[in-house]
Amino acid sequence: MALIKKSAAPRNPAKDDRAGARDFDGLTRQLDEHDATARRWAARDLAVHANASAALLTRLQRENDVSVREVILTSLMRIADPAAIGGLVACLRSEDANLRNEAIEAMKSLPVEVAPIMRGLLVDQDPDVRIFAVNILESLRHPDVEAWLVEVIEREPTVNVCGTALDLLAEVGTSASHDALERLKTRFASEPYIQFAADLALKRTASMSDGQK
Repeated sequence: MALIKKSAAPRNPAKDDRAGARDFDGLTRQLDEHDATARRWAARDLAVHANASAALLTRLQRENDVSVREVILTSLMRIADPAAIGGLVACLRSEDANLRNEAIEAMKSLPVEVAPIMRGLLVDQDPDVRIFAVNILESLRHPDVEAWLVEVIEREPTVNVCGTALDLLAEVGTSASHDALERLKTRFASEPYIQFAADLALKRTASMSDGQK
């Protein structure tokens, strides 16, 4: 009787793709592999190494593969140490618009870690970074969001930053922001958008306050 040849064991693509050493040194070397799959696995496996932020951030700055960048950012969010947060802040200054947007989305997911540095971002020397900081507040869901926005419209000299803060205040503000909104209207009396956005914020926050009575 003919022997029946046993079929080969089913291939485990995940296991096969994770070639190379899986220790810290091996994984950091694999971040520079030519193959995007190897870089993606290395970025994923580095998430369990608390000291991996610097290597991941270095790779992120030059990584062109979208899927690898996503995994690097996910690992940085899992590590979420000061180095990771500082690296994400540095990305806000990048000339790469995609990288900036990816960093903003990552920081939105880290309210506890980002909250302590938020005031600093809102007074950054770069007005674009200040706008990005307001954008991060949109999803931060922190109890001080309204207070931070009020601080912005009280002192911010740049119209675009104030306009961005007003858009968010219209969504999350309360009657506690009314005095600051009125002062902003006076300060930017010749700016049509500020007048419009401040009036809208006043109207919405007033109706919200009435609804809570």
